[in-house]
Amino acid sequence: MLEELAVLERALREAGQAVRQVVQTGLKTTYKTGDDPLTQADLAANQVLQETLLGAFPTDGWLSEETRDNPGRLTQARVWVVDPIDGTRELVQGIPEYALSVALVVAGAPRLGGVYNPAKDELFLGVVGEGVTCNGRAVRADHALGEIPLVLASRSEVHRGEWRRFEGQVTIQVVGSIAYKLALVAAGRADATFSLGPKHEWDVAGGVALVLAGGGIATTAAGQALRFNQMPPLFPDLVATTVQAQGVIQQILASALG
Repeated sequence: MLEELAVLERALREAGQAVRQVVQTGLKTTYKTGDDPLTQADLAANQVLQETLLGAFPTDGWLSEETRDNPGRLTQARVWVVDPIDGTRELVQGIPEYALSVALVVAGAPRLGGVYNPAKDELFLGVVGEGVTCNGRAVRADHALGEIPLVLASRSEVHRGEWRRFEGQVTIQVVGSIAYKLALVAAGRADATFSLGPKHEWDVAGGVALVLAGGGIATTAAGQALRFNQMPPLFPDLVATTVQAQGVIQQILASALG
């Protein structure tokens, strides 16, 4: 995966630069449905990522939030799963917690991943079985478990009151993008993150690859393995933890969910 990793790093940095340029000139925001925002930055990042990754690996499949889905990907062994910008609401609001997220899925399993936060210039890269780096420095999903686990929570979920049931059981730290939250868990900056609502594959593929590469665990809330390149490309929920935190997080979720 050395060639793929090098191309992915270049693609993420170039796409991140394209995002920064759009931000500097001023964002124009439209909405796909309801309050789901779309900016020129999303489209610019998608174009750079697609041209760079498929330019280097033209026989691979492609699944992106900002590209019309081609069902032909279901027959391809290797598929790039991409969210050009995860956390567009944070981007629009000027909160530096959005990220570009990419995974290479091989036979349904994430093999390689990258998450880049251009606002903080943090680039997380990982290969499952080989480890994770943040800006070139080796990191791991290894966080000393305290009396109360530190869990990264969705800003929108917290605002909707969905985390009240966990108050007192976990220390809640609000972070925007789910891809960025997963990268932070992979880097050992928190014990866990979870979302109990549906998540598209592109939202989580890059971050799940990083968590697994960092030695962590990522499953559905019911403990089922996450299999990618499916139809529809949607999971019912997601839980990612360090090895140390898995048991206590499972107990907390079992109690909350019955």
